[in-house]
Amino acid sequence: MTQAMPRQKNPLAPRFQVALRPAELPDHDFEDDATIKGRQYSGLSLVGRSGEAVEVEQCAFENVRFTGMHLVRSVLAHIAFDTCDFATVRTQDVSILRGTVTGCRLTGSSWSNGSFRDVLFEGTRTDSTLFRYAKFKTVVFRECNLSQADFQFAELRDVRFEKCDLTGTQFANVVIQPGVSFDNCTLIDVGGAAHLKGATVRGPGSMELALSLAREAGIVFEA
Repeated sequence: MTQAMPRQKNPLAPRFQVALRPAELPDHDFEDDATIKGRQYSGLSLVGRSGEAVEVEQCAFENVRFTGMHLVRSVLAHIAFDTCDFATVRTQDVSILRGTVTGCRLTGSSWSNGSFRDVLFEGTRTDSTLFRYAKFKTVVFRECNLSQADFQFAELRDVRFEKCDLTGTQFANVVIQPGVSFDNCTLIDVGGAAHLKGATVRGPGSMELALSLAREAGIVFEA
């Protein structure tokens, strides 16, 4: 009898227990030790802000610019980002818990040593994004551009990549825990392919990943 594959978990959606009120600057700006709860940010600019120990809970962000922000040791919980710009954002030890990131741009941003739990990334540009040493648990990347992203030394558990472009993405020394899968993704020239041992690959990306494995093993194909 064939053993059934364990059912993969879906991220828990953010929960908003309060009616969101409009955010206003500078009252609800990101700054050191700020605590922000139950706010709706719409069309605001937080470009170049810097904050440490920021706590944001039950907030929604729509068309907000975070470009160039620097955030350290902060927690974003029960959060929703829609069409926001995180390009070149730099973070260190930042946690996103129960969040959605939809139609956003994270190009060139850095999330080193971050923690992502119960997060859905959908239709988002995360190309050339740095996720080194980050921890992912129950996370879905759906129809995202992850080309040239860097997951070196990251830890992945119950993480699904669905219809994503992972061309040139780096997985060297990644730690693969149960529940990691790649479904109908582009996996051309993936780095550190051998470190994806334990992951499940479905669709045409299987052959692309095999070619990356062969290249790393020094195998040369000749017609």
